Amino acid sequence: MTRTRTQQAAAPVIDRGDAHAVFMTYWHVAGQEQGRAVLDEIADAWEEASRPADILSFSCYLSTGSDDFTAMTYAQCAHPDGYRPFIRALPTPAARVEPVEYRLHRSVPLAPGTGPAASVVIASFDVDGRERQEHIVSSVTENIEKSPRTDQRGLIASHFHLSVDGTRVINFAEWTSDEEHIAFLEGATRHRSLRLATRTPGVRPIGFTRYHLYRAIGS
Repeated sequence: MTRTRTQQAAAPVIDRGDAHAVFMTYWHVAGQEQGRAVLDEIADAWEEASRPADILSFSCYLSTGSDDFTAMTYAQCAHPDGYRPFIRALPTPAARVEPVEYRLHRSVPLAPGTGPAASVVIASFDVDGRERQEHIVSSVTENIEKSPRTDQRGLIASHFHLSVDGTRVINFAEWTSDEEHIAFLEGATRHRSLRLATRTPGVRPIGFTRYHLYRAIGS
């Protein structure tokens, strides 16, 4: 029987003002059942541990695809220094996987007050340094802001994160439903953003993965 977990806290507020560091970790899993088992093991270890006060939230996501399943965690911290020592001390090996450290660079809210996202889409870019990170975010956000709202129906907000090592950009996009995001993929806004990324030197779009929130632990 598939076990359904009750979320211990609400979905994270991605643009909260006190979150100055973000840590993201991924696990490739054989399917959703294995993904739930991995996330449960990790989240259970978190709940049983004494967490540093500067860890604000810890959220677990499971991809929605029919193949190439991914489990993901997203942690918000007031200060970055305590996160790695904390996870390295956890008893569960999966919980000790090295994360990628990000900073939230820019958020583009399109439908504030809509409510918690039913679907989260992580679009990833491989980039050559800080200047290229900021350049592609500026280009894509300008496209989003200038595009018709009807072409982005269901998009609540896009939150652009820059890795601290200068190699990655993540667009953490919140959607009202999977179906709205699927419709968006055929629209002009998405195709313009993809052209911007593919034609920008030093920027290589990796693709996207759609997730649903599975568990969340607040501070």
